[in-house]
Amino acid sequence: MPCNSARARKMLKIGRAAVFRHKPFTIILKDRVGGSVQPVSVKIDQGAATTGIALVADFERGKRCVWGANLTHKGFLIKDSLKGRREIRRGRRTRKLRYRPARFMNRRRKFNKLGEGNKWLPPSLRSRIDNISHWARRLKKLAPITGLALENVKFDTQKMENPEISGVEYQQGTLAGYEIREYLLEKWGRKCAYCGAKNVPLQIEHITPKSRGGSNRVDNLTISCGPCNQKKNNQTAGEFGYQNIQKTAKRSMRDTAAINAMRWELYYALLEIGLPVELGSGGRTKYNRTIQNYEKDHWIDAACIGQSGESVYIARDHSPLIIKAVGRGNRQMCSTDKYGFPKQYRSNQKRNFGFQTGDIVRANVLRGKYFGVHIGRITIRAKPSFWFASGRFNVHKKYLILLQRCDGYKYD
Repeated sequence: MPCNSARARKMLKIGRAAVFRHKPFTIILKDRVGGSVQPVSVKIDQGAATTGIALVADFERGKRCVWGANLTHKGFLIKDSLKGRREIRRGRRTRKLRYRPARFMNRRRKFNKLGEGNKWLPPSLRSRIDNISHWARRLKKLAPITGLALENVKFDTQKMENPEISGVEYQQGTLAGYEIREYLLEKWGRKCAYCGAKNVPLQIEHITPKSRGGSNRVDNLTISCGPCNQKKNNQTAGEFGYQNIQKTAKRSMRDTAAINAMRWELYYALLEIGLPVELGSGGRTKYNRTIQNYEKDHWIDAACIGQSGESVYIARDHSPLIIKAVGRGNRQMCSTDKYGFPKQYRSNQKRNFGFQTGDIVRANVLRGKYFGVHIGRITIRAKPSFWFASGRFNVHKKYLILLQRCDGYKYD
């Protein structure tokens, strides 16, 4: 059962508990022989770039958020990597080299075990689903999880482009079941597009005023504070001194498309864990967070999902764990230059002297400039002198004690 840091320190000091895992920090009791624990729910606020995760426990006095994390995905990096390798393969075919056939039929389609939502997704989207379901399973092993909650949001991208669209017009052109205001708040970072003011009342404002021929299309709308809106009057954003506003307004909706494509696949992936899954809407999450006067953050949104998020206590000094998906390396044996020619071959050996890049270690440096105890991640080399990322210095393997193996994620 999750406990506060003061209690954990006390139990470690008197020897009642031992460190079970460093990231996320977990202790295990040595003398527990019975008793009961409160039910805990894993709540997930899915996002294209960052997903919020929260553990909410049921106590006698109500629900309380006992742990939170922001999980950053590497989906867009995967897409760029696949694009680069595809260009290299195509470049080989145009040169007078051995013909290499296209590989688009080589990949096996992976479907979930329940037979539901059997939709193939590209690797960039599949990695997001795998990251979230992996962390739900991991947390189930570390805490008494009894249920899951997921924010299931659908963005109407045609209505984002044209608020007046209706009926058959959906079949003829451009598709936010989300309110226009909420979409603009997300798009412009919940701050005034002109002065950058935050935590002030914001108004919907036309980049090109209607009196100057502007329309109500979303790409002509932004948000601004009252003083900036009054000062701008009937000027365009360019005349007001913000030429980059129009460029930002036409920003790609790839985040929106990613959420729409993966929302049900993520739901079916969570069902495979074998726990009940509660679904909530984006509007309900925002309402719960607003009436409880919590600031906007992914993990806080996660704690406020659904009907169970109407009354959740979150300590003001609660800091989330920052998790970034970095992978476990790659299987590419040879890197290439920009022309596609072999540049460097690498060894197939991942570990040297019992360590692997990304391992969390404790370095007990006995002398020299970096004397003392340091904890952090290492980058291995063929020689026994490794790069210690936290202190930014080289350290010999004899000073290292392994704390946690590399698991494909970076923590802060």
